[in-house]
Amino acid sequence: MSAAGLAEQARAARRARTGWLLSAPALLVLLVGAAGPLLIVFAYSVLTRGEYGGVQLPLSGEGWFRVLFQRDIFDDTISLNTAHLAILWRSVWLSLATTAITFVLGLPTAWFIATRPERTRALWLFLITIPFWTNLLIRTFAVMEVIRNEGILNSLLLRLGLIERPIQILFTDWATLIGMAYVYLPLMVLPLYAAIDRFDMRLLEAGYDLYASRWRVLRRVVLPLIRPGIVAGCILVFIPSLGAYVTPRVLGGGTNMMIGNFIELQFGQGRNWPLGAALAVTLLVVVMGALLLYLRVTQPARARDE
Repeated sequence: MSAAGLAEQARAARRARTGWLLSAPALLVLLVGAAGPLLIVFAYSVLTRGEYGGVQLPLSGEGWFRVLFQRDIFDDTISLNTAHLAILWRSVWLSLATTAITFVLGLPTAWFIATRPERTRALWLFLITIPFWTNLLIRTFAVMEVIRNEGILNSLLLRLGLIERPIQILFTDWATLIGMAYVYLPLMVLPLYAAIDRFDMRLLEAGYDLYASRWRVLRRVVLPLIRPGIVAGCILVFIPSLGAYVTPRVLGGGTNMMIGNFIELQFGQGRNWPLGAALAVTLLVVVMGALLLYLRVTQPARARDE
């Protein structure tokens, strides 16, 4: 190899070392602030439950075992832990339902904003982001004031004579679903708007010129082209919904728990840190699976764009 080639390799090696040195502080922060706590939680999940909380040696898989199973206190027979499975199922279906509701409401909202004149789009986006200015707990209490027995919704229905007594919505799964749909709706609208804003509206005219119905144009033209925005919005809604704590705690009450509330219970009153840590790692695995699904769906679209 020539001297010029060797010199170029040396310069490239120096640039690589400089890049690593410059990124070392950020990597250290990520290691200590993100990976470190996760490793601690995983370590807690394989230790033995302390007598008054906390963890202790020796190593044990009891925490992981109790995520899905339980032992009978009399004969040690093993069976599925139906209570835990019910909480996991409630968390999953409420998160999926929240994602579906926000998509149904968010798609026409995002389309409306993207098709407004350019001078007014910023105003509409500003209105969509206003809820983010308010604390999550305050927004949840606002929903409570609407759906409680003496709230706005029941009072309006009683005045109109549509019901004879208030409908019990608060402290049910439906209350949690309404609250999460309201809280996470902007997270669906924004990525959908970004995808629709890049959509070439001339394709709609082409579809209509080929005598396609509006439903067919939506299904065969619009939805495939904005699929990255749909997937991104679904991920942004599904992940925080699955681990939600404040909204299910306030609107669902203490009985209709989701997995986030159940994890907090194990670290608090339950004093079963290994089980709480195992549940937290399980939730992390589900979230990672959702992110991998997002990457698998969006990578072909990115490859086609390139």
